[in-house]
Amino acid sequence: MKLKLVESELTNAKNLLQGYTNNVTIIGSARTSQNDILCLQARKAGKLLSDKGFNVLTGGGPGIMEAANHGAFEGKSASIGFNIDLEHEQSPNPFLDESITFQHFFTRKYSMMHYSSACICFPGGFGTGDELLEILTLIQTKKIQDIDVFLYGVEFWQPLVTWFEELEKIKYVNSDYLESLYILDDINQIVNLIAES
Repeated sequence: MKLKLVESELTNAKNLLQGYTNNVTIIGSARTSQNDILCLQARKAGKLLSDKGFNVLTGGGPGIMEAANHGAFEGKSASIGFNIDLEHEQSPNPFLDESITFQHFFTRKYSMMHYSSACICFPGGFGTGDELLEILTLIQTKKIQDIDVFLYGVEFWQPLVTWFEELEKIKYVNSDYLESLYILDDINQIVNLIAES
């Protein structure tokens, strides 16, 4: 790892996003088809947020990310992608007003969350799980501001939330940090809660 590259990635993100406020990050699987109900809901979320004056920030790739950016691209605010350079996958999706490509996951994750006022997590695999736990860790350790985290899809996320609750019972996590975690099935409700906060 080259420290100059790390510094450059963090600086590039800061320079890009200092011109944008009211950013909401949307994360989820890169492997979801655009005609899947999850992508249709992500696109709806992007459009609703954009029309309410929120910029939509994603990992810039396909799947849920592309759908959310597509919705934002159709709306009134900026559609922003923080892409990652991978050997065999993930090119920037075509619905981006602004885009940066990162070499390192940790600079990308930190930059996405540091400049956001809320995060919507759609179902996904290891990458999405990694991003969600990173968000919660950054909040718990005060490395980013407290933000509301919305888990879309009760059936998908409930087992994880149950595990979090077990961790709280045995004092491995503080319940204060679970208070900003919402698990919902309604995109309209999520967007309204973000707009009201």
